[in-house]
Amino acid sequence: MRLGIHITRFDEPAGELRDELAATAEAAEAAGVGWISVMDHYFQMEHNGGAEAAMLEAYATLGFLAAHTSSTRLGALVTGVTYRHPGLLAKIATTLDVLSGGRATLGIGAAWYDREHRGLGVPYPPVAERFERLEETLRICLRMWDPDANGPFDGTHYQLAETLCVPPPVSSPRPRIMIGGGGERKTLRLVARYADECNLFFQLGLEEIGRKLDVLREHCEAVGRDYDTVGKTIAGAGDALSGEGLDAFTTRMSEYAELGVDTVILIPSTGVRASEWVRQHAGPAVERLNDLG
Repeated sequence: MRLGIHITRFDEPAGELRDELAATAEAAEAAGVGWISVMDHYFQMEHNGGAEAAMLEAYATLGFLAAHTSSTRLGALVTGVTYRHPGLLAKIATTLDVLSGGRATLGIGAAWYDREHRGLGVPYPPVAERFERLEETLRICLRMWDPDANGPFDGTHYQLAETLCVPPPVSSPRPRIMIGGGGERKTLRLVARYADECNLFFQLGLEEIGRKLDVLREHCEAVGRDYDTVGKTIAGAGDALSGEGLDAFTTRMSEYAELGVDTVILIPSTGVRASEWVRQHAGPAVERLNDLG
């Protein structure tokens, strides 16, 4: 089991933010953290201070983090399908993959934060259409990462005359795809068909996550996919580690490991700089999680 860090707050003064992000990334890598992600939103979340609080654009931030790391995987947790045209999104993710040396993961979901869409004038279709767009976006990204499929894409919502992506990704055969969310009829079905990883929130609890993974297994069987080839990640507040203590955290995560979860992604606790939280807690947690297999 590996540890990931998810950066959600950018509260430092503008003149200090760059150094704090670099310090967090460098501390995470030094501790052996295997994943670093940021939120992909236009506006900050209400529970983090609301739209008036700081929020950085995700992929520019990931590019910055790539320059301060050399081994951790990088991704957004997760990109809303409405935020960028699929062809542009594939190009952006590919650029991150090339410049990071093959460490990019495309994290994606159906989007949900209507205020930021309205605020910046971005179309926000009904939920059923967003899922249709999500599936077309996944197909477009896979097409753009296939060097032998440069022809047109003619979908219901997107039409591309060419699906060229040069330079191609460094990752072989392509960047990994993570789909966030636990919707049982649509989201987990898309995971089974298109994704390399799923992401669930461990606040759902052990029993509920186990049940959702059973649903994912059924979707995999329906499409002829080997369930064990899907990575299972869970994300949640870092207080599960820093508040409960390392021993309690290890015991709790061991139960998820038995379900097949291979990565736990923690949000550094509030009230302390993320870099300091990582320095204090990440190294010991990495060692404990590694022992879980």
